[in-house]
Amino acid sequence: MKLQRNGSKALAIGAMALVGSLSLAACGTDDNSTSNSGSSAAASGAAPAAQIACGKGGQLLGAGSTAQTNAIDVWKAAFGSACSGSTITYGGGGSGAGVQQFNQGKVAFAGSDSALKPAEVDASKQVCTGGQGVNLPMVGGLISIVFNVENVDKLVLDGPTIAKIFDSQIAKWNDPAIAALNPGVALPDAPIQAIHRSDDSGTTANLTGYLAKASGGAWTYPASKTWAGKGGQSANGSAGVSAQVKQVKNSISYVELSYAQTNSLKSAAINTGASKPVDATAENAATTFSKAKIAGTGSDLALGLDYATKDEGAYPIVLVTYEIVCDKGNKAESLDTLKSFLTYTISDAGQQAIGAKGYVPLPKELSAKVQAVIPTLA
Repeated sequence: MKLQRNGSKALAIGAMALVGSLSLAACGTDDNSTSNSGSSAAASGAAPAAQIACGKGGQLLGAGSTAQTNAIDVWKAAFGSACSGSTITYGGGGSGAGVQQFNQGKVAFAGSDSALKPAEVDASKQVCTGGQGVNLPMVGGLISIVFNVENVDKLVLDGPTIAKIFDSQIAKWNDPAIAALNPGVALPDAPIQAIHRSDDSGTTANLTGYLAKASGGAWTYPASKTWAGKGGQSANGSAGVSAQVKQVKNSISYVELSYAQTNSLKSAAINTGASKPVDATAENAATTFSKAKIAGTGSDLALGLDYATKDEGAYPIVLVTYEIVCDKGNKAESLDTLKSFLTYTISDAGQQAIGAKGYVPLPKELSAKVQAVIPTLA
């Protein structure tokens, strides 16, 4: 097919399958520590070796987004089983830490839930000899507003209310603003325990990007990886936040859907202004991704996401995790493994595999664009 690089072209969702027959059964984990894959294909349910081109082998180091850790674990299990001569090591620590390590030349790729900023691109030129860091969309997901409220199983929130909760402007669960969105629900007269990320996080950047667009001015801070809201508690990484919500009664936070599912956390539906509140599901996030536009140029495939969407069935708080790599100037000893690994992760098999873990397989047209860039990396 002819690939379009026009930044104004909407990405068609095409024939994307949200739950595929190629799903891997490899277990994801909330452990954000660095680990090497060593699972067998039989144990993980991974794709057959014939579906993965291994390349020359070697060690590949990555770090960053904890939102994609569960996806990386699935991919490592499959790739490591098929390619015994390759070792993939991924350390969490958050998007900010990953970008920092990439720009220090410590890792071959960084996982980030927000695209590189101009200053970060400039810094990348110091390690990408003759080139620069580019954003390759790899993991589609949504940010679930998770809650642990006594005797409440279903909750509806909207942009202004979420903003006020996380900025300590709404302090109790039976506040009139929350009650108005949840008629008939017995909300407790209890303090809200709001929990945010302590580390610089692309998940935070996407949430605050949504709040800046959809809160009607209630969120007065710019979108940022660094938390700016007033009050609340903090925890490190997606795993840390999930654990806090699970343990703390009457708490609320935000995590990637994969972590909500893994930890059996309840997710709020979002009142976007559509005819009915939108549930936090991969299908509803896919509706939003189908209309995303490419904002980057050339090999950079950064996306523009519509956080303020009011389309029916479109979940608004979505994120894309990018694998950030050098377009030119990659280290020779890891380049072949980098290209082989990314080729697998963006393949139909790789995308379907993480679909079983609560992620959203990327639209076919976008996947094709990423597939076209990978062989050009040098």
